[in-house]
Amino acid sequence: MIDSTIEKRRTVKPAEMNGQVIPDEMINHLLQLADWAPTHGRTEPWRFVVYGPDKIKQFAQEHANLYRDNTPQERFKQASFDNLQRVADGASHVVIAYMRRGSNPNIPEMEEIAATACAIQNLLLGATEKGISSFWSSGGMTLQPAMKTYLGLREEDKVLGLIYLGYSDQPAKDGKRTVPLSEKVKWMK
Repeated sequence: MIDSTIEKRRTVKPAEMNGQVIPDEMINHLLQLADWAPTHGRTEPWRFVVYGPDKIKQFAQEHANLYRDNTPQERFKQASFDNLQRVADGASHVVIAYMRRGSNPNIPEMEEIAATACAIQNLLLGATEKGISSFWSSGGMTLQPAMKTYLGLREEDKVLGLIYLGYSDQPAKDGKRTVPLSEKVKWMK
């Protein structure tokens, strides 16, 4: 049931993933679910770059290098560089999700971003349903111009995050909300 899947979805950091490989067919299935996100004007702005088990370490090193090469020396932290090299060690796949801006000026950019975020949520919910752990990250160089250059994106495109996918031996943590729903909703009757 969709209610249970939504309530069970949790962030699982890649360090908690066990390195077990997810079949590419399953990743493709998750991407097919992502492809059913709502989209204004049928622009379908979501795009994905998938790094599988054979390329994930290469991507992690290149991501670390982007950080090193694009961070002023006074802000560079060796620990951050080292973490970027290792962050994906337990993951099976890394999926970079980005919004490819359409050419119709009547479609607001925010709607394209929201549609891409919906596609990501579809992917995350599908992963949860299949027992796959996920981590949607915007850390490192993810949101920086250097990542767009690395990916060959246009100025108007936007990277929305890195999605680490894998399996975990750890039981899912209980969910919680810190602000009651009653403080988030105003009913107009």
